[in-house]
Amino acid sequence: MRRSYAVWRAFWSDRRAAVAAVFLLVEIALVLFLPLFLGQDPNLTDRSAGFWAAPSAQHWLGTDDVGRDLFARLLYGGRTSLLVGFASAALGVVLGVPLGLLAGYKGGAWEYWIMRACDTFQSFPSIILVLAMVSLLGPSVWNIIWVIGGLGWASVARLVYSGTLSTKQTGYVEASRALGATDRAILFRTILPNVIAPVWAALPLKVVRAILSESSLSFLGVGVPVTEPSLGMLVKNGFDVLFSGYWWIAVLPGIYIMLIVFGINLLGDFLRDEFNPKLK
Repeated sequence: MRRSYAVWRAFWSDRRAAVAAVFLLVEIALVLFLPLFLGQDPNLTDRSAGFWAAPSAQHWLGTDDVGRDLFARLLYGGRTSLLVGFASAALGVVLGVPLGLLAGYKGGAWEYWIMRACDTFQSFPSIILVLAMVSLLGPSVWNIIWVIGGLGWASVARLVYSGTLSTKQTGYVEASRALGATDRAILFRTILPNVIAPVWAALPLKVVRAILSESSLSFLGVGVPVTEPSLGMLVKNGFDVLFSGYWWIAVLPGIYIMLIVFGINLLGDFLRDEFNPKLK
């Protein structure tokens, strides 16, 4: 309890982390609730406004090549990016933590096959592997989440594996075993709380990588379906008319992605310093 209070107090005393947290909370609230109040359908064509309409009171960022409201598509695209980022990172943790614990604690065949699987997954360039898998499965938000999360478990497993190797030799683990604790209790009640800190510190970076991967896939045209808004797709559409006077169509989604990534990275810096006092 005291540890949690100390971390919480240190967090709000760090101005960069506090500003980043407030920004992300506002961002999440906007992408979730603002479309409900605006009443703008991101896939609805406004024929009265026309195509490539300039920003106005009715359409704050104008319209795209088929008359859809760009501000509404920007908000829905942010919702897609955040969903992919957090869900993919969570899936990677759910898969990687148990496998890392088993490899480090059990050893033997468990260690060999799980670590060789990590080597295999990490030997390929991630964006090429993700691109190939998404192309095979088809464009879908949930397919992207499954692919990015399913391929991202290896780095989490290695973090937990290295921590488990050193922790299982400590005195309190031996004491738990001597008192008759089961392997499951030792793994999840004794070892896991002592090896999970690096995972929390690395989690924001995994969220950032997932967001950038989804944006890259959508920019290449193999991400989410064309009927669903995506920040990468907005940047791609803006590039097609970047030198025709419609610069904001590509620039604003790019700045939006940059701000999201910057805010999450600031949180990651705080977690890294907090869980690794030598780096402060």
